[in-house]
Amino acid sequence: MRDIKEIYADIPHIEDISQHGVYQSKRTKATETFAVRTQARNKVAADLKEAIRNSGLRDGMTISFHHHFRNGDNVVNMVVETLAEMGFKNLTMAASSLSGVHAPLIEHIKNGVITHIETSGLRGELAEQVSRGLMDFPVVFRSHGGRGAAIESRDIHIDVAFLGAPSCDPFGNANGYSRSEEQTISCGSLGYARPDARNAGHVIIITNHIDAFPNAPYAIPSNYVDSVVLVDNIGDPKGIMSGATRYTTNPKELVIAKAAADVIRASGYLYDGFSMQMGSGGASLATARFIRQMMLQEGFRCRFALGGITGQIVSMHEEGLIDRILDVQSFDLIAAESLLKNRFHQQIDSCYYASYLRTAAVNQLDFVVLSALEIDTDYNINVLTGSDGVIRGAVGGHPDTAAGASLSVVVAPLTRGRIPSIVNRVNTVVTPGSTVDVVVTDQGIAVHPDRTDVQAKLAEAGIRLSTIQELKERAESIVGIPDPIRYKDKIVGVVLYRDNTVIDVIRQIDEDE
Repeated sequence: MRDIKEIYADIPHIEDISQHGVYQSKRTKATETFAVRTQARNKVAADLKEAIRNSGLRDGMTISFHHHFRNGDNVVNMVVETLAEMGFKNLTMAASSLSGVHAPLIEHIKNGVITHIETSGLRGELAEQVSRGLMDFPVVFRSHGGRGAAIESRDIHIDVAFLGAPSCDPFGNANGYSRSEEQTISCGSLGYARPDARNAGHVIIITNHIDAFPNAPYAIPSNYVDSVVLVDNIGDPKGIMSGATRYTTNPKELVIAKAAADVIRASGYLYDGFSMQMGSGGASLATARFIRQMMLQEGFRCRFALGGITGQIVSMHEEGLIDRILDVQSFDLIAAESLLKNRFHQQIDSCYYASYLRTAAVNQLDFVVLSALEIDTDYNINVLTGSDGVIRGAVGGHPDTAAGASLSVVVAPLTRGRIPSIVNRVNTVVTPGSTVDVVVTDQGIAVHPDRTDVQAKLAEAGIRLSTIQELKERAESIVGIPDPIRYKDKIVGVVLYRDNTVIDVIRQIDEDE
């Protein structure tokens, strides 16, 4: 070989070409077979503690988790228990959402392992205790798109991401499902884990099943992954997935769903080549059934369905009614299995889905159907706190899709038990009324005053409309006006809008007599 060392210094502008010097010849080839290399040169740690030690995690850092295992998750509790045993303190937990199964975190908040939480939602006993003042630092609530944007912009800097995956190979290619018949756990899309994997300082995949390399297709590629930990139990399949999301037989929900579908058709947003996102609640699922009937009658096809995906959307895709599915979260086993067999059912991450910093998919929606706990006379929506002021829900993609879709339709019963759904002011503003177009209840429909175009089209179609004030008064005539919730001064939660500006706060509930 020509001795490049002799002319290295004479190469013009060498300092602008390379800062790495001259090639040094040395034999470094691996000569083992692929089978041997896979076993000997991989990223599999001996156990979780070894992976944590190798990550460089220190007190005061930020750790993250995803919520695709829902109420069957075992990863969060397992990891935090291990961190407590190792003596870590003052950690920030940046989870995409937290569920009732995460009640053991209460003890680790009390003992100082976790001192800050950033999430989209809180449920169960953990939410109850936070609502009663458990934490000194308020919980920060972000939308799914807002969280993705915050991670990419480094508003949230994740030091170590602990990401559960039902399948992973020895080098870290991970997915939410497996082709192996031995694997019984599936969560489908890992859309909320992917920004963490891409941006965290260190990524640990926790799995109960190691497939042969390459585990493809993958949701998280090996080049984002530092360690793989094999454990016995990442979660309970019954809590992670149901066979299929339920079809409602509730007459009230069916009335709401039929009315919502009629609104969408009359508004002009149901046409050949439209786009949509449907929620997973009873009324939203039923709305999709009525939309399907309309599509068959008119010969319409949907170009893409977005968001959390259910078996119903998969069925419409497989019968040729929906061309593409963009899946950020698989809500049932049918949706998860569809990722295996349907090439136009694609996993997407939360940034692609809904980040305000990107040309996100939510901005291509014709319509979205959303649920609500409360709606006020300014059309503001609450999906986070209950009628008692306790945190019991999630921001999710609600404000992202309401802002992005051309038509946002919010469905809710006029009353729930003895509680009105339409009120003067919601307990917690999650989605601002300026992004809400139509409210559909079982006893009336109201259109935002700014959407005179929609009002005119619905009136032309013979759809009777009410004002939001009339709906509120109708609800109060049925159940009365509830006593106001009593709060203390302490702020236990801060709600950020999808652009990560502060839109509301949650105060500690006052239960003192």
